[in-house]
Amino acid sequence: MADVQSTATTLPPSNSVEDQKPAAVTSENGSMQDDTKEEEYKMPDNASETLYLQNLNETVRVDYLKETLLNLFKSYQVIPPVIAHGNLRMRGQAFVSFPDKETADKARREVAGFPLYGKPMQLSFAKTKSDVIVRKEEGEEGFESHKKRRLEHKNESRKNNPLRQKAQAKLKAAAAADPTGAHAVAPRRTQIQMPDEYLLPNALLFLQNLPDGTTKDDLHEVFNQYPNLLEVRLIPAKKDIAFVEYADEESATVAKEALHNFKIDGETKMKVSYAKK
Repeated sequence: MADVQSTATTLPPSNSVEDQKPAAVTSENGSMQDDTKEEEYKMPDNASETLYLQNLNETVRVDYLKETLLNLFKSYQVIPPVIAHGNLRMRGQAFVSFPDKETADKARREVAGFPLYGKPMQLSFAKTKSDVIVRKEEGEEGFESHKKRRLEHKNESRKNNPLRQKAQAKLKAAAAADPTGAHAVAPRRTQIQMPDEYLLPNALLFLQNLPDGTTKDDLHEVFNQYPNLLEVRLIPAKKDIAFVEYADEESATVAKEALHNFKIDGETKMKVSYAKK
């Protein structure tokens, strides 16, 4: 998002990431010690060429995040692509690969805690090799075998999932108790509502909690302060909600951040979020 990018933490030059490490202190006997335990900096036996990044800023668009991480790890010979996704389960996480374990470990030790976009990064070794590393070490044939093994493992894990097995056991017990199926009731699927803060950025804004008597002209006057406004749409059946559309996502984002909780009547806070696409 445009406003997030403008306030992002400045990336360090290639030789300044060392500044993020804990400062050394001198013990009573004159030896140098780190504030953080030395054990945390040792490369574990299960180290890999790929680092798993956590606690990344979830408001940053995925394409911006990937580009930023490539620049941040450039001095460590990062191997593209950076793996990151925008879905709810994977937001705030990424995978970055390096030529060898030693380089990955150096990056892990020196970049850990760097405040990327205002949040300190958490770095650890990935549990499995990334696709780019498998391709590099084993070639296309080995990569195809790797994908096959991964799919088999995924299917096996799904099959042996305790929750799935428990649900299947309940269904079997119900079928045994009522073999005719006369009393079978289709399970009700829970409707999960997406929290507003997790909706993907777009050019259409959704307004809620509008005060009584709010008109289209009122909203147009408020939102027209920000460039590229296209349309204001009221909902006749519901007087407290409306939609505001901008020409692009960046313009909508600026207006959203500025006007969320704005009091049109001086008392009632208006809620502004991205509309569901």
